Amino acid sequence: MEGSNIALFFRWGHLLAGIVWIGLLYYFNFVQVPFLKAVSAEGKTEAFKHLVPRALNWFRWAALATWLFGAALLGAHFGDAFMLKGQYAIIGMGAWLGTIMLLNVWGIIWPNQKRVLGLVPASADEKKICARRAFLASRTNTVLSIPMLFFMAASGHGLALFN
Repeated sequence: MEGSNIALFFRWGHLLAGIVWIGLLYYFNFVQVPFLKAVSAEGKTEAFKHLVPRALNWFRWAALATWLFGAALLGAHFGDAFMLKGQYAIIGMGAWLGTIMLLNVWGIIWPNQKRVLGLVPASADEKKICARRAFLASRTNTVLSIPMLFFMAASGHGLALFN
């Protein structure tokens, strides 16, 4: 494959995986959380058995794929972006926010959700604490997604804002 074709592959991979990741993030925070508050115990049991694990699987792997495709897109400029150097400072801000969000997914949300879902043994009290931790990390990611998306878009479609 030619270099520009590889870059196009990485760009589309980053875009599509990002849509899945952020779409599921918004689904969890704006649809699933209110639904689970309103549904019966049987409904929660069914959701935790069939829906939530599947959605979390897509969520965490889309987060990783988004980050990996983004890192591949940065290529030789990865260090410049993460050091916020020159023309890569804007995309670097988006990359830093995306990295924090990825770490929240894999380091806080997923380990706690495994206990909530019963994939890892936990008492009822532990599950309650884990649910709260996962919820707060997810809400943090929702808040971080707005500036992250801004910096990602501004790097290619808003440089004039920073001159």
